[in-house]
Amino acid sequence: MKISRTSSVVLFALSLTMAAFAGQQKPPSASINVLVVREANGKPVRNAEVVLHPVGRKGKQREEGLELKTHEDGKASISGIAYGKWRIQVIAPGFKTYGEDFDINQSNHEITIKMQKPSEQYSIYK
Repeated sequence: MKISRTSSVVLFALSLTMAAFAGQQKPPSASINVLVVREANGKPVRNAEVVLHPVGRKGKQREEGLELKTHEDGKASISGIAYGKWRIQVIAPGFKTYGEDFDINQSNHEITIKMQKPSEQYSIYK
């Protein structure tokens, strides 16, 4: 079987294109679903600010980050998050600020965060 010059050029170009696409595989990404509730009674906390920051190898938080707000049902969701360590902070009026690092290593994460009321402050003047 004889291959013409045009056919060999087309085959060569096709093989280069396939090699280029093979090298451009997207890194795995995840969806994160956060549920924010009150620790005392399990009721949802609406309009809580959920902040996500990637965490570097030495445990240092990187500057870039994402901000979400919880809906009336206490839920906030995001997809397309790169695998790795992420710091999740939750800020809501009338509650202690929450913060914890999570290792995102699968395609779907369900995270429930229980917000606590602030503890009473102590004073020497009481």
